[in-house]
Amino acid sequence: MLGCTAIAFHPTIVFGQYFKALRDSKMALILIVEDAMFSRKMIRKTLQKQGYETLEAKNGKEGLELVREVNPDCILLDLLMPEIDGWEFLKILRAEGYKTPTIVITADIQETSRQQCLELGAQAVLNKPPQAQVMQDAIEAVLATPSEG
Repeated sequence: MLGCTAIAFHPTIVFGQYFKALRDSKMALILIVEDAMFSRKMIRKTLQKQGYETLEAKNGKEGLELVREVNPDCILLDLLMPEIDGWEFLKILRAEGYKTPTIVITADIQETSRQQCLELGAQAVLNKPPQAQVMQDAIEAVLATPSEG
């Protein structure tokens, strides 16, 4: 069995040694930014089965704090969340110079929303609920693509 770990916490609590161990791990570290606990749990379980390490944030504000603290390999991002929504998260992420590959997972199927996400720097947009293989393929694709800049 692969040693997978998932944690959810308030990001002001510092887990310095734990974060260092995660960053030293050979597995990709995926940050799940999603306000719905059930969705986070389902995505986390799927990612763990696929061998990824995971971190979780329940809104965009916590997600940004974790990006700054841990700098994950990939971000899975919901759009409609309290405090900071997914669109604002993408704007702030890029404004701060982060090139972390980001995949938006949303129930919004409008083409204009998809296009806006891509214009704001998302590498992919998946429909909710994401199919395990589609999500894995998207993650593998963004992790295999060198980031720009």
